Amino acid sequence: MNSKRVGWIGTGVMGRSMCMHILKAGYEVTVHNRTKEKSEDLVREGAEWKDTPREVAEESDIVFTIVGYPEDVESVILGGDGVLAGAATDSILVDMTTSKPSLAEQIYNKAKEKKVAALDAPVSGGDVGAREGKLAIMIGGEKEVYEQVEPFFSIMGGNIAYMGPAGAGQHTKMSNQIHIATTMIGVVESLLYGYRAGLDLDEVIDVIGAGAAASWSLNNLGRRMVKRNFDPGFYVKHFVKDMGIALEEARRMELSLPGLALAYQFYVAAMAEGLENKGTHVLYKVFERMNGISQ
Repeated sequence: MNSKRVGWIGTGVMGRSMCMHILKAGYEVTVHNRTKEKSEDLVREGAEWKDTPREVAEESDIVFTIVGYPEDVESVILGGDGVLAGAATDSILVDMTTSKPSLAEQIYNKAKEKKVAALDAPVSGGDVGAREGKLAIMIGGEKEVYEQVEPFFSIMGGNIAYMGPAGAGQHTKMSNQIHIATTMIGVVESLLYGYRAGLDLDEVIDVIGAGAAASWSLNNLGRRMVKRNFDPGFYVKHFVKDMGIALEEARRMELSLPGLALAYQFYVAAMAEGLENKGTHVLYKVFERMNGISQ
């Protein structure tokens, strides 16, 4: 893509790092976030602040959004001061929020009416993947548009895949979240068993994390559990949102996913304990309490 005018909306745990990669790659960046303070480091690095998503779009040839919930996506893209209200003909919109596949299709259709191209491109990899520029990025939309945006994806990610038409990126992310949800239960139970058996948990991860039980969650989040560092790489409240979307889509497809439903209930329990702003690996603490373990 020849243009260098980039808009960025959403500078949370992951969005800030992703935007910083674009900025440091030499692109002109206009930025907006609901809380202005979370964009201050980007502004210091040369990004230009705008007060609304619409103003960002008016100054950009391509706009990336990564916000919290589907209703936030609707507001920043479809609202009166949203991206599409200010987007120019032949510009590109890329929503990287994990959101509803049906909303991705709706945005694609409304953008097309304005002769704006739209991709859904949710990501996986948490705060570490965002900081290191190694995110997995799953893209839905027209392939020709994906090919134009691919240089930007390459700046932010290391595992980039075009998955099909509008909504396909979101469906792929749902598959990802379903797998992570049940895997996290296995990681937590495995480490709690090791703790009760008197094992050194770092040594347990060293061994089983190099064999058939290996997973990103074990080798990365398992280490955080052992250190009792439950700071968010990805918020519990956003994971609950994602699992709710997946369960809704599963019902629509008449698909039974009891493992996902069980994991969802455990994370709802974490929310009830006031842990919604912790990382998803805080499930370890929930299971500790279930088992009367105090560390």
